[in-house]
Amino acid sequence: MARLLSTLLVVGLLGGTAAAFAVTEGLKLQHSPITSTHVPLKVISPVCECRTESAPIEFRLRKADRVTVQIVDADGVVVRTLASRKPARRGRFAVSWDGRGATGAVLPEGTYKPRVHLAHAHRTIGLPNPIRIDVTPPTIHLVRPIPAIISPDGDHRHDQVRAFYRVSEPAHAILYVNGHRRYLGRTQQLTGEARWTGRIGGHGVAAGRYRIALAARDIAGNLSKAVPIGVVQVRYVQLAERLVRVRAGARFRIRALTDAPNVRWKLGKRTGVGKRSLRLHAPAKPGTYRLLVQVNRHAALATVVVGPRK
Repeated sequence: MARLLSTLLVVGLLGGTAAAFAVTEGLKLQHSPITSTHVPLKVISPVCECRTESAPIEFRLRKADRVTVQIVDADGVVVRTLASRKPARRGRFAVSWDGRGATGAVLPEGTYKPRVHLAHAHRTIGLPNPIRIDVTPPTIHLVRPIPAIISPDGDHRHDQVRAFYRVSEPAHAILYVNGHRRYLGRTQQLTGEARWTGRIGGHGVAAGRYRIALAARDIAGNLSKAVPIGVVQVRYVQLAERLVRVRAGARFRIRALTDAPNVRWKLGKRTGVGKRSLRLHAPAKPGTYRLLVQVNRHAALATVVVGPRK
């Protein structure tokens, strides 16, 4: 009798195990009630006031249900409920999370995950889409001095500012000129080169001094403070002296400050082409004359006062 009972117990255990296995395998073959999960942003910054300050969370329901969407931290603790038993039809369901907790405060930096509960299906599904909060701006610094003078006249000589930089994390570099953004990097990288051509609307800016600064915006959207990196003088052509006094018929020299190898000049009725260090003859008749020097449609003037011969 004891032997018979033992045999029946073993058979019962085997039958129960087989049934449990069958149920488990059956569950594996069932389709998930959620499909097409889409969480496009992997990193957000709730404080950036930009398009990455919140993360869209989208999925599709195979059947109508009451949906609860929560955000859990790395320990599985619920930090925010985005939807609670919300009636939803079959098809697309979407919410967004702004990186804040139930009180509205920004949550600590770290990784969080969305979790979905379906009341009718009696299923709780953790979405495999981590969202990281990052509110720390990057830092950026110059690795090579920028030029002191540029001449954006299109002759490919000293036409632009080239600012070589390094950032603390992959980021878009931004270059400001007198507080206005003039360059935005296309890619997020650790090192690179930000450029300013000295042109606005296809035309070279006016001669003068311009303040240059760099900033960076990281993947999360955090923007660093602008770091001043220097002052650049835009110069096309200048004359070293604005007033020249010389005797009639005498030779004199005046320097043209430009990056062009040659300049055109006009003094009185005489014209010519010369090097940057001009050697000219004063007019034979005493008087006040205008010296005009031109480079690529840009000009500089000096007054030449011609005195009598001794």
